[in-house]
Amino acid sequence: MSNNSIKRFFNKGIVRYGLILLAGLLLGWLIFSGGPSSSHGHDNEHDHAHHGHDHGDEPTVWTCSMHPQIRMDEPGLCPLCAMDLIPLQTTGSGDAAIDPAAIQLSAEAVALAKIQTTSANLQNPIKEMHLYGTIKADERLTRSQTAHVSGRIEQLLVAFTGERVREGQPIATIYSPELLTAQQELIEAVKLQEVQPAILDAVRAKLKLWKLSDEQIAKIEESGQPSPLLEITANTGGIVVAKHVNQGDYVNTGTVLFEVADLSRVWALFDAYEADLPFLKVGDQVEYTLQALPGKSYSGKVSFINPILDPMTRTATIRVETANPQGELMPEMYANAKITAPLKQHAEGIVIPKSAVLWTGKRSIAYVKQQGTETPAYLLREIELGPSLGEAYVVLSGIEEGDEVVTQGAFVIDASAQLAGKRSMMNDAMGHEHEAHSHEAHFDQEAAEHAMIPVGGACGMCKERIEETAKGVDGVFRAVWDQSAQELHLDFDPEKVTTDDVAKTLAAVGHDAGSFKADQAIYDALPACCWYRE
Repeated sequence: MSNNSIKRFFNKGIVRYGLILLAGLLLGWLIFSGGPSSSHGHDNEHDHAHHGHDHGDEPTVWTCSMHPQIRMDEPGLCPLCAMDLIPLQTTGSGDAAIDPAAIQLSAEAVALAKIQTTSANLQNPIKEMHLYGTIKADERLTRSQTAHVSGRIEQLLVAFTGERVREGQPIATIYSPELLTAQQELIEAVKLQEVQPAILDAVRAKLKLWKLSDEQIAKIEESGQPSPLLEITANTGGIVVAKHVNQGDYVNTGTVLFEVADLSRVWALFDAYEADLPFLKVGDQVEYTLQALPGKSYSGKVSFINPILDPMTRTATIRVETANPQGELMPEMYANAKITAPLKQHAEGIVIPKSAVLWTGKRSIAYVKQQGTETPAYLLREIELGPSLGEAYVVLSGIEEGDEVVTQGAFVIDASAQLAGKRSMMNDAMGHEHEAHSHEAHFDQEAAEHAMIPVGGACGMCKERIEETAKGVDGVFRAVWDQSAQELHLDFDPEKVTTDDVAKTLAAVGHDAGSFKADQAIYDALPACCWYRE
């Protein structure tokens, strides 16, 4: 190939761009490869290796989401439920001010969990109670309309329930042979009144017992014409709430024909739970509303509290009397009442929202934000609750004034505590660990002696057992077991206890300690995750 041909070949654009690309690739390889001119890259490799080593200093701990007490150095299956182990999430921030028992969460985790806190302040608590009930007719204003003589209902002037009647209004007519006989006796007694006046008086009294008026009796005496029909009049005004007879029925003396209720005054009957009864008393003012009459409120005073509880609902009936001049309040209407009662016995008490409380069996707990830390940290507090205030509780102990109590997201924090193997609402086995640390901080440094004992173990459950057993020995101030080193660090009083005493006690619960070896039967009885022997 001639020189001109070669020159024309290299002058082509595609060849020129290809050579430039090849030169760029070669230059990149020289810079980033391990060649002689890449000492800077070698330093980077060293930095990366060192950086990776920093992360490797703290090995990953694997735990079970259902059994957080399980702690393993490698992934696998939970020895208790055979679920896959998950890596334990740690939030170590290096903040020395954070309490060892506290649950740390990053700022991002706090935001995602929507954790909110509120300051606990002293208040004069007011208990608010919501009661539900119905409107009833006043029993004292209800009258029964009865037949005064025996006979047949000849005419019924009130045909249906719900009808309004006036006092003195005729409501029925009764045909009575007995009444006819008594009237004839009256007419004969009038003829003999000059000879035997006592007979006339007796007959008149008999007719008055049958509710005949003096005018009716006088009319019979004057006319001399007896009538077998007796007119029954209403003895009270109101609404007919019950009708017991029909026209043509035979009745006896005293048979109830109608029941009439005066609704000018009614009762509002509410059911109060036994826990609310100590805060209610006769004379309390009550405001209530009706579902049938929205926008209106009614008031009255508590006139009676039933001293007997309903054994099924565990409630007592509270009676409130209310005037009803317009007749708006009808029997069986649903009513909702709100009663507020100041709790003078808990004046200036701590009150926290209901959402801050977690219940577990006999315990009530809340989480409080630790003050003075850069990383958000939360401490579990076991609290004693006082009366319920509806959406809040009075706290008798466990919370101090100024504490920042978690009011939203407490369950998320507790779940983190369970996964971390710390004290939680479902795990109180380590509940006294923080108290133990507080106690350890006050032991006499001069009287204490420090020692390390080789102790065998395999998991977090072993750590808990070893430390609690060692702390239970009289004279031991502090006990911390290092799982990686298989050593127990002790602070103890040498005048009360020796390291051999502690080692012997640990061997008795299944852990080889010092020169003392646990009995094989005791060792085999340990959970599978605690087996540490080869």
